[in-house]
Amino acid sequence: MINGILFRQRTGLPWRDLPPCFGSWKTVHDRHRRWSADGTWERILRAVQGDADAEGRIDWSMVSVDSTICRAHQHAAGASTRAPKIPGRRRSPARHRSDEALGRSRGGLTSKIHLSGEGGCRPLGFVVTPGQWGDAPQMIPVLEEIRVPRQAGGRPRTRPDHVGGDKAYSSRGIRRHLRRRQIKHTIPEPRDQRANRRRRGSQGGRPTGFDQAIYRRRNEVERTINRLKNFRAVATRFDKRAYVFHGTVTVAAIRLWLRPK
Repeated sequence: MINGILFRQRTGLPWRDLPPCFGSWKTVHDRHRRWSADGTWERILRAVQGDADAEGRIDWSMVSVDSTICRAHQHAAGASTRAPKIPGRRRSPARHRSDEALGRSRGGLTSKIHLSGEGGCRPLGFVVTPGQWGDAPQMIPVLEEIRVPRQAGGRPRTRPDHVGGDKAYSSRGIRRHLRRRQIKHTIPEPRDQRANRRRRGSQGGRPTGFDQAIYRRRNEVERTINRLKNFRAVATRFDKRAYVFHGTVTVAAIRLWLRPK
């Protein structure tokens, strides 16, 4: 069943078209849906990240945040308006969204993946939203998704050494949040914000620091996105439910962490 889930995630074929060698397609699909609902895939991802951190394979020196649009297939629309339930339980999945993370933009139905990637081009945390949602409001939720457990015990690590982002993440609220958590950051200031700050004089605050050499490392998160979208079920969304698509992206992240550099 696991091989069937990985095969479908890599190829993006309909569940009903799974080769017979993987067994009943419905059994494979139900396993993926159930593990997406109860958080099993996320616990596996955290365990894999914890092992990598214990071995020193996570580059905490620079964590960049970015987003990518995933075109939604026509089969991704039409989900039931009733909230889904976890099989055998009376509560909804933690990742359930009433809007099913589907939005309509110029390209039609789309979803957006906001993620943070470490220096080794592997995702640390991500959030799935409708495609028309902005980037800046999702930066803090994305950083809050970083929770790498420590094998020696204690609280998981949630704070990188440095955070990078493009102009879309330039806002006073984000910079204030990063300073409060004592996280260094490199985010360029757009021209209009810079002009507005200068126009206000001393009330506009101090100029933001910017290191061009560090900012070049922002390509690492873009390469992380390219690796994620090598999986066809991630590049094009086929899942009707947002929590199932979140599980599909999580499986892709697990495979990136298990894959040697």
